[in-house]
Amino acid sequence: MVILNTIVCDAEKEYEADIRIENGVISEIAKDLKDTQSIDAKGAYFMPLMIDTNVRLLDSTLNSKNLKNLSDEALKGGVGHLVLNADSEPVIDNEVVLEFAQNGLRDLDGSKIDLMLNSLKEDSTLSNIAILLKSGAKVPFMSTIAKNDVAIKIAEYALMYDVTIFCKAEDNSLIKSGVMLEARVNSKLGLAGIPDLSEVLHVSRMIEIARHFKIKILFKSVASPRSIYLINQAKKDGVEVSCEVSIHHLMFCDEACEDFNTTAKLDPPLASKSDMKLLQDALKNKQIDILTTLHQPNSPLNKEVAFFNAAYGCEAISDAMPLYYTKLVKSKMISMSELVKLTTKNSANSIKEKYVNIEVGQKVNAMLFDKNVKNVVNNEQSLYNGQTLNGKVIMTFMNENVTRF
Repeated sequence: MVILNTIVCDAEKEYEADIRIENGVISEIAKDLKDTQSIDAKGAYFMPLMIDTNVRLLDSTLNSKNLKNLSDEALKGGVGHLVLNADSEPVIDNEVVLEFAQNGLRDLDGSKIDLMLNSLKEDSTLSNIAILLKSGAKVPFMSTIAKNDVAIKIAEYALMYDVTIFCKAEDNSLIKSGVMLEARVNSKLGLAGIPDLSEVLHVSRMIEIARHFKIKILFKSVASPRSIYLINQAKKDGVEVSCEVSIHHLMFCDEACEDFNTTAKLDPPLASKSDMKLLQDALKNKQIDILTTLHQPNSPLNKEVAFFNAAYGCEAISDAMPLYYTKLVKSKMISMSELVKLTTKNSANSIKEKYVNIEVGQKVNAMLFDKNVKNVVNNEQSLYNGQTLNGKVIMTFMNENVTRF
């Protein structure tokens, strides 16, 4: 098979070429290639499938049906690899649940799904991290509700097994009653707020743990510009910490919660308008390491209720590539190659997966993305419902499996 007239794009470069694929491997990249089986890309991008390490199942319910639906929806959005959050129901904190989840991953036709383990049990004691990692869990997740002695033990396991801790920085005493950011909008709506100090305090704490034990920590779904500043200062000192930010926190602020819009009820809560702009500046200044869709779908039963009682989350995974392209690349906030770095290369590094650029001899793991197609989002569980997005994933290539949309 030959893909004609495409724009080859990876984390390092972007150029026009034709691509020959044989038995799931890129065998030739050149111009004016010939083949009896060819596809005219008409200028569409040929680029790596993305990796999203911060996704949840419908209503966070762990079962084979939800796993399959997530896998299929992700591939439509150009996401070829997912790491499922550990805080599902049931929680992935023991061997029985891990095996149950692994059984549900068999025979998936869409994106690959890996599993995160929850380092803390419901009573905040330590789960059996060593056994779960040896049994196939990809990375350990921890919330900073963990006390210092427990957090230190998790750090020791991370050092022992050379894995990155996926860390949600939050203060249990500050988040337990709040439902959105503590600022002007929550007061206007009469809703309990969560101060951004809930995140910042524990980012500082975990940076020092990373510094002391010389381990790697990825701070998940960061919402405070102050946290990003602290993380980048620590990087300058050689501390191996990094930060992930969702597309929603770059595009929306807490004003989206007005009129008690439960679709905008996210965890972490949307930042203030001024902080949203600072997050955008951080992206432009290359201070953000990984992007996520923060996909967390919910049934209407759990969303179409009073704001205080509504579940957290919104849907985004099936529109991932059009969202990133429209909001970040077309707007010239970042380049397409930078997008690949933020959604594929850095994500792969965080889970110890080998990232390779699009080159001859490599197994193909890519999408064909047509930036010229326009679609209107028709999804009431999406923050972008009714908006026109540019681009569509028209084909995906995963080894020898080719999917057309």
